[in-house]
Amino acid sequence: MNKYLMIAPLALGIHLATAADDMTAEFKQMMDGSFESSGIADKHRLYQLDFQAVCSSDRMPSAERLKAIEAEQMKTIRWPSDGKYTGDWKSGEKIAISGRGLTWSDKADTTNGGGCYNCHQLSHTEISYGTIGPSLLNYGKLRGNSEEMVKYTWGKIWNAKAYSACSNMPRNGDAEILTEAQIKDVMAYLFDPESPVNKP
Repeated sequence: MNKYLMIAPLALGIHLATAADDMTAEFKQMMDGSFESSGIADKHRLYQLDFQAVCSSDRMPSAERLKAIEAEQMKTIRWPSDGKYTGDWKSGEKIAISGRGLTWSDKADTTNGGGCYNCHQLSHTEISYGTIGPSLLNYGKLRGNSEEMVKYTWGKIWNAKAYSACSNMPRNGDAEILTEAQIKDVMAYLFDPESPVNKP
């Protein structure tokens, strides 16, 4: 093969990569100039983290890269400070069905919701729910409450990327969407036998 024909695609690839970097820098500059932090909506949430950028690329990351991301994200999980994984399921229900929080119109003391209903079926009485995520109906009833299952569920809520690098589920604890106390309440909503999740 002609050496010039071999060099041309390489040069084109470098040119496109440089152009993409320039566009990314220009985009970041535009975002910096257009937005500012307000209340609980911090501007840093507009920017992709490195692992998010990997998952947004045109090509699926390699299995090795995905495992590396998951291992790194696993380190971010903070287990309950008092060793207790559940709180009040009634409060958890309110958190799960609330989509409020992290918008520029929210005041600094606004309590975030979990917005869980946007992606999951949760309760036997729900009229509307999302289907991006799996149904969580009868969550505790079907899965039990072994230590392994409870810890898995806590970790998944805290940072789903630790279990599936390119998961659509938000990093509720790691990204400070929900507090530890709120996550305990959502855990109770999923596991408590008296919760509408487990009891028709």
